[in-house]
Amino acid sequence: MTAQALLAEFRPGRTIYVQGGVGEPLALRALLTAHPQALDGPALVGCFLPGMNDFDYAALNPAARVGCFMLPPAFRASFEAGRVAVTPMAYSQIAAAMQDGPAPDLAVLQVTPPDAEGLCGFGPCADFAPLVWPRAGRVAAFINPALPRAARGPTIPRSAIAIAIEADGPFITGTEAPPAPDQAAIAEIIAGLVPDHAAIQTGIGGAPAAAVGRLTGRRGLVVRSGMVTEGYRALADAGALAQDGHVTGLALGSPDFMAWACQAFAFADATVTHGPASLAAIERLWAINSALEVDLFGQANVEWQSGRLVSGLGGAPDFARAAKRSAGGRGVLALPASARGGTISRIVPRIAAPTVSIPRDDTDLVITEHGIADLRGAALDARARSLIAIAAPEHREGLDRAWSEMKRGF
Repeated sequence: MTAQALLAEFRPGRTIYVQGGVGEPLALRALLTAHPQALDGPALVGCFLPGMNDFDYAALNPAARVGCFMLPPAFRASFEAGRVAVTPMAYSQIAAAMQDGPAPDLAVLQVTPPDAEGLCGFGPCADFAPLVWPRAGRVAAFINPALPRAARGPTIPRSAIAIAIEADGPFITGTEAPPAPDQAAIAEIIAGLVPDHAAIQTGIGGAPAAAVGRLTGRRGLVVRSGMVTEGYRALADAGALAQDGHVTGLALGSPDFMAWACQAFAFADATVTHGPASLAAIERLWAINSALEVDLFGQANVEWQSGRLVSGLGGAPDFARAAKRSAGGRGVLALPASARGGTISRIVPRIAAPTVSIPRDDTDLVITEHGIADLRGAALDARARSLIAIAAPEHREGLDRAWSEMKRGF
């Protein structure tokens, strides 16, 4: 069918789901850029991710409206103009909303060509689209022959796609920058803790990504992550991974890596990768995520920078909670001790951000390049002392003073 058939579905008052992550159809960007009037009336909604989705649909038309759950940097101007609405939810909550909340009038997806049985795949992005399309009023899909097909992943019948547009072309990929020295040091510390036969998860951030590549000496590791990046291939090549049991929702890296990941891992939607019931059954879960800052109570901020919203909750709260409750599991928050050339401490007396992303009772291990703060079962003063000890040396005296002053007010 032609693109005009899709544009005809963009009607006032409609809610239109657009696949995010690496599943965002790049052909849709080009189509709406050429026809911005289509955004005068409907509301778009999707889980657009920082570092992957860098196109602002709301900038195409002053009347455009976009709903999302995290705030990619490209959306900043439209967010400030009131055209982008951010709903603060962790991944598990987004999945529940996609599964049980109001159904969209239209779902716009990117899929692989149908196989011999007439089934299309979602390639390296299975997080939310499989939850949305069965409930949507109609489904439109860009069928991209270049998109790698996941050997074990959810599918959609070609017959369920009302509007199919062939769009053979590039899809969203990523590059992994070499870790900075502080991130590399953090990765080495983490790698020394993770045991054989652990189930591993890593989130967005340089230190978690670097930590994966340091685990090549382990054996029997099982991947239970919402996302996999290039380092996971190094684990497979080194024989560090178990024979089976590996599950992810999304792969990000080079086209070659993403094609490899589509064969190496089972892909599942976010109710499986992040759902409380699914995560509760995992033993020895090591969840490795990053944070922008952690305060002396153990509260973490993953969303705010200098009082401005720069991201969203993502999956970090889900995995922090699950790892702390997993038999033999641990939750890691990894962050450099300072920022801006050492002038700003990322271990702070008290979170100054408008909200706390991960509460203190879900924080387990906090790791900087200066060491490990083990907060599990620690009393208030012991927690603070452990965190001060892993702060940048030039900030420890100030943190110690601040803690003493706060204690006097308890």
